[in-house]
Amino acid sequence: MVFKAIWEILANLLYKTIFVLLSGELRIKFLRLYGIKIGQGCEIYATDFSTEPYLIEIGDHVAIAAGTVFITHDGSVRIMRENFPEIDVFGKIKIGNNTFIGANCLILPNTSIGANCIIGAGSVVRGIIPDNCVAFGNPAKVVMRTSMIKSIFLNHKNCLKTKHLNKKRKIKIIQDHFNNHCQER
Repeated sequence: MVFKAIWEILANLLYKTIFVLLSGELRIKFLRLYGIKIGQGCEIYATDFSTEPYLIEIGDHVAIAAGTVFITHDGSVRIMRENFPEIDVFGKIKIGNNTFIGANCLILPNTSIGANCIIGAGSVVRGIIPDNCVAFGNPAKVVMRTSMIKSIFLNHKNCLKTKHLNKKRKIKIIQDHFNNHCQER
């Protein structure tokens, strides 16, 4: 029993160490070997995919920020073990295409997040989030359509076109912007 516990701890440390060292497509390949179904063009920085990673499905072009945790089982069933010693409860998690999940989210069993969604940082998500929605909070609630957030971002004073610039040029544009245009604070 002790050996098994030590082995699980070491295996988990090895998994997280390897995961952190891998980048981009190698990280995705590793997660697929781990049992997660992952589409094309994803960026995944989360490291915790529960004890049943084969119950997780991630669509194409999904970005998942660091600190996000996926849980595919309900450990509270433990309180019924005296009467039902063999019982366990599991649930699938599905993330639709072109969805962004912010930092430090908790995705609970039996959750389906639609396509073209944004899940705000720190959210606790359970149930169904429809396509084209922005949701956040604990519990996560839909607060607007994705089309509304797009217009907010595109009209925001700090929306800068830096995505394909080299690091030096990006830093200069950002610093110039905040030095010249954001003095009112």
